Amino acid sequence: MRLDPRRKNRLSPRSRNLKVTGAAACVAAAALLLTACGQSSDSATSAATEAAKVLPQKTTASPSATADLTEAQQERKRVLDATEVTFDDAATTAVGEVAGGKLVDLDLEGVDDDRDESPSPTGTGSPTGSPSPTDAASPTGSPTGSPTGSPTATGSPTASPGAEGPVWVAEVAEKDGTVHTVRINAVDGKVIDARVDEDQDDQDKQQTARWLSEATQTPEQAAKVATEKKKGTVTSVSLDDNDGNGVIWSVDVVGSDWKKTTFDVDAKNDTIVREETDND
Repeated sequence: MRLDPRRKNRLSPRSRNLKVTGAAACVAAAALLLTACGQSSDSATSAATEAAKVLPQKTTASPSATADLTEAQQERKRVLDATEVTFDDAATTAVGEVAGGKLVDLDLEGVDDDRDESPSPTGTGSPTGSPSPTDAASPTGSPTGSPTGSPTATGSPTASPGAEGPVWVAEVAEKDGTVHTVRINAVDGKVIDARVDEDQDDQDKQQTARWLSEATQTPEQAAKVATEKKKGTVTSVSLDDNDGNGVIWSVDVVGSDWKKTTFDVDAKNDTIVREETDND
């Protein structure tokens, strides 16, 4: 019996060609797939970049500037933000309540703790100032005491400010030195009350009259000198003694930083003789 020799496992030329062609096709497909993936990745990156250009960056809100202010600065800001009547207007209103009177002190109440009470100077020449911006000034240091033969109070309350409303407190002196206290609503400018200061004596009156006779410059002129040196709002102007060296107008100015600067202005020649800033 004749056995056929075992066939060798060989591919025909046709089969070999088909196999090579199939492998090449696979390689080409893989290359196309990789290219497509790369383009897709590039497209995604590009899209993200374009979106970033359109959408604004998220920013963290900075805390309110008020949070950086001291308690005193916040109080000045509160009072001044509520005040509508300027120092000049309040001064004009106060003087109008006393026939022939002259302003010796004007203060925006509630700006600083030491100014919360109606001013009543004792004749010592050491001005104090407390600001509360509103182009208004409030002097301290006008003499007071216990009056004798003082005229009856002039004016009667014509306005009633809200419990929280700011108030200008003025001292206006007659020629003989008799001081009248005038309270003015700092929002609508109406007079709340005007009356003679009951805490004066003859010596206080004489001192006030003497200071006024020595002061050749007005409080408005002194306020102008102070605000030319420092931009801000006048919250207090007061006639006082300069330690025996003549009389001064003590002017408080509150700047945009809500700090108060006190200027002592010579009441005869408008020269600034002292300047001090309260950083609180």
